[in-house]
Amino acid sequence: MSDKKTIAIIGAGIVGVSAAVWLQRDGHDVILIDKAGPAEGTSHGNGGVLASCSIVPVTVPGLLGKAPRMLFSPSEPLFMKWGYFPKLVPWLTRYLSHAKAHEVDRIAAALTPIIGDSLNDHKALAEGTGAEKWLVPSDYLFLYRDRAHFEGDAFGWGIRRKHGFHWDELEGQALQDYDPVFSRDISFATRLADHGHITDPGRYVKDLAAHVEANGGRILRAEVEDVTRNAGKVNGVRAGGETISCDTTIVSAGVWSGPLAKRLGISVPLESERGYHLELVTPSAMPRSPVMVASGKFVATPMDGRIRLAGIVEFGGLDAPPSRAPFELLRKNARAALPGVTWKEEIEWMGHRPAPADSIPIIGEVPGISGAYMGFGHHHIGLTGGPKTGRLLAQMIAGRTPNTDTSVYAPARFAT
Repeated sequence: MSDKKTIAIIGAGIVGVSAAVWLQRDGHDVILIDKAGPAEGTSHGNGGVLASCSIVPVTVPGLLGKAPRMLFSPSEPLFMKWGYFPKLVPWLTRYLSHAKAHEVDRIAAALTPIIGDSLNDHKALAEGTGAEKWLVPSDYLFLYRDRAHFEGDAFGWGIRRKHGFHWDELEGQALQDYDPVFSRDISFATRLADHGHITDPGRYVKDLAAHVEANGGRILRAEVEDVTRNAGKVNGVRAGGETISCDTTIVSAGVWSGPLAKRLGISVPLESERGYHLELVTPSAMPRSPVMVASGKFVATPMDGRIRLAGIVEFGGLDAPPSRAPFELLRKNARAALPGVTWKEEIEWMGHRPAPADSIPIIGEVPGISGAYMGFGHHHIGLTGGPKTGRLLAQMIAGRTPNTDTSVYAPARFAT
């Protein structure tokens, strides 16, 4: 292994904590720095699915034609805070430029090595940490009204097939036999094996962070203002009014990574895809496996004592409060998909997915600055891809060559 380093990791969500675990296993000293503490942001509120098959970006051909109708329909899972729209336009223009078949193919090829074996990546990460108890191997189902509805998604399923994903089909009574909890109006499903889910994502990441701390890592609750350098090499991070010495740093603060990245010469076109979840606490019945309900573009995941419904894309920046309409849509969609299920209470949450305009995460060393690395920008797949991202970063820092081509993720593509 390389010389022992002191590594400051900025951001204690799934990516930062995964990197910390793997770096400790390599013998390094790690410091996790987060303004709110481990798993207090997106890693707390995600859908909980290890969605290895989610390699198809939102920017598929035809999106430009569909988006206006979606924005003005209260039944569609796309929302906009219109006062934010002028600020969004430059990012949105770049984002929509990728809604082409060859771009989808390129993005899917980039995402597959990061998320395509997520269950095993999580098993390797969690082994011996005490967090294993939250990890459940499972199928992952996509639910459709009927076969014609499924065939309308043929483009995306073709991309998945090309990248090695296989599924079987459940239709009519076969779907009811698999899981009778869903409405009979849903008569067709694809079932993908070898997926999984986390029954409490927040606790899972907190337990991983506790393992890091128990093994000598430091966890600091502070906001990082800058990365300090000397002669082109990282020598510390400035946080909470003090400078914390380190040899190496990783920027893995999700959507809040943008300003720090810019200070390091990397100008990522990054926006918040505001995501919502609604938890149905103490439900009368649970889905057997996590599912994506295609008609509403939301997932329903069985968790510890609750069903978490997660989905919705809203553009509105980091500062605006949650909107009511997304919660109402999730509630309406839940009642339609799970008509016989009752629950005792609900928990609402809104958070921020880090969305780079090209839908490909930023992972790797910053050009021209020795010891500066980045790992953020995973859109909807942060939980799914966090463990592999953390392991890749640990390999890069140790000077080992990862077994996948990492050039497509390189921060250099956004160098100023």
